[in-house]
Amino acid sequence: GEQQRDDLLREKAVLLKELQHRIANSLQIIASVLMQSARRVQSEEARSHLRDARNRVMSVATLQQQLSEAGPEEVRLDDYFTRLCQSLSASMVHDASKIKIAAIVDDSRVSADRSVSLGLIVTELVINSLKHALPDDREGKIFVRYNSTGAGWQLSVSDTGVGTQESLADAKPGLGTSIVEALASQLDATLSVQSENPGVTIKVTHTVADPADQPMTGAV
Repeated sequence: GEQQRDDLLREKAVLLKELQHRIANSLQIIASVLMQSARRVQSEEARSHLRDARNRVMSVATLQQQLSEAGPEEVRLDDYFTRLCQSLSASMVHDASKIKIAAIVDDSRVSADRSVSLGLIVTELVINSLKHALPDDREGKIFVRYNSTGAGWQLSVSDTGVGTQESLADAKPGLGTSIVEALASQLDATLSVQSENPGVTIKVTHTVADPADQPMTGAV
């Protein structure tokens, strides 16, 4: 009866916690192996790719930690993006007095699967900014912004670096066909790039048509 159902729910909760711990441990091990490999390889290009892969894994690991603390329902993006920025800064910025990575996020909560995609987009765009807009620890800032309006939302990553919309096309080959575009498409969002003075802002926007704009169906 009810007692049996409660026991099953408790058992399920314990198993879920155990699974989350195992996933977290696995992600940490993968990240650690990637970092050790990066130290061993001679090629700077290979080292850079391994570091990037490690940061992608850590992006998911940061989310995993958030989920295990908050429960499986929804993720608070302000907490998640703040932690993600801290993690990316710790692993990629050599001189924290020169480069700041900050999250400016509203109080949105999103499903776990959407937060994985958003987190990976942030990771890719921050990596891009650090490599192309703020190379060699050039002084600057990177801002991760997210705000939602009704069912629509916008995520942007902007930097105060050396990039322009034109140089971005050269410096970031395949941005249009990269992980970012694939993830944006999966989220039914569009990708746009705009020059700032200084720097560049990349926006991922999901808009929902106003029902008032839709033709009425079923009208006689």
